[in-house]
Amino acid sequence: MAALGVSGGIPVADTLKLTPRETVTIRRSEPEVLEVEALYAPGGSPPPGHLHPEQEEHFEVLSGEIRARVDGDDRTLSAGETLDIPRGTKHQMWNASSAETRLLWQTRPAGRTEQWFRTIDRLIRENSGRMPGPAAFAAVLGEYRDVFRLAAAPDWALRPALGALGVVGRLRGRRS
Repeated sequence: MAALGVSGGIPVADTLKLTPRETVTIRRSEPEVLEVEALYAPGGSPPPGHLHPEQEEHFEVLSGEIRARVDGDDRTLSAGETLDIPRGTKHQMWNASSAETRLLWQTRPAGRTEQWFRTIDRLIRENSGRMPGPAAFAAVLGEYRDVFRLAAAPDWALRPALGALGVVGRLRGRRS
C-alpha cells in the first residue's frame, strides 16, 4: 500500500497529527511494517501509558532527545540511540527537552496502525487542532483495540468505562 500522495506529479508523504504537538510523516506502509518519521515539539509531558497488543515498535532518535518509560523504567535517548518495545509492553514517550526531536519509528506488523493514525489526525483537525474529548476518543479506542490500548488499569476494568464513553461519542456523531 503506497503512503505517498501526488502533488504536481511529485510524490508527497502524508503528515498526520497524533497530538497537537506531535506529527508523523509516513515513509513506508506495507503489511509487514509501517515506517514513519515522527516530530515531537519541545517541552512535552508524559502521555497516558499504553500498549500495542499485536505489534512491536522500533525507534531511532534522528535528532534531539526523547524520554521513554517502558514498564516503569525511565530513560532518555539521544541522537543515534534506539529503543525496541515488544508487543504488549506498557510504555510512554515524550520530548521533555527544549529542542525539537525527530525519530524514525517502525511498527511491525503494520496492522491497522496507519488507519489509527489517520483517525486520530482527523479527530484533531475536526477539533480545531486540539485533542478530542474523552467521549470522542473512547469511541475510537473501542474501534482500534487491536492497535492501541490504555494501560492505566487492567483491560477488564477499562473496557466497560470506555464502552460507555464510546456510546456517548457515537451518539454525538463520532465515528472511526
